[in-house]
Amino acid sequence: MNRFAFFAATVLLSSGRAYSQDYVLPLGLALQAAQAAVNSCESRGYHIGAAVVDINGETRVLIRSDGSTVHTKDTAFRKAYTVVTLGPVFKFSKSSEAAAAFNGKPSEPSFLTIPNIALLPGAVAIKANGSIVAALGVGGAPGGDKDEACASDGVRAIADKLPK
Repeated sequence: MNRFAFFAATVLLSSGRAYSQDYVLPLGLALQAAQAAVNSCESRGYHIGAAVVDINGETRVLIRSDGSTVHTKDTAFRKAYTVVTLGPVFKFSKSSEAAAAFNGKPSEPSFLTIPNIALLPGAVAIKANGSIVAALGVGGAPGGDKDEACASDGVRAIADKLPK
């Protein structure tokens, strides 16, 4: 196993457990953020899936707007999973930052072999007390930048309800 694959596997195996989690995102806030992302995209004419994934890599909420395609749930989850599992280690808060950090780099093929990693724009970290506690991923808009804008709107919708 090359050193990048070993490092990536180590990160993912420990990422959910290596960070103390003093705050668990309540289900109501997770649902509110996902719904706000769907509403944001629908107002732009996009039919999307939205997923909130907690710091342990577990799905808290997964919803799809009417008319979205079946794969939007998978891309939304994978983008959010990428942020919660790699973001705390590599210090990024958006999946577009992960895409920029890894795309075209020698380590990219190793990261792409890790289940559920998607080096694509479309997810934003949800932070409490300065730490990532979850991420909201969106899939289905015509471009990851549009997905990420809707995810940002979803996170903004709950930001004032999170501990600073």
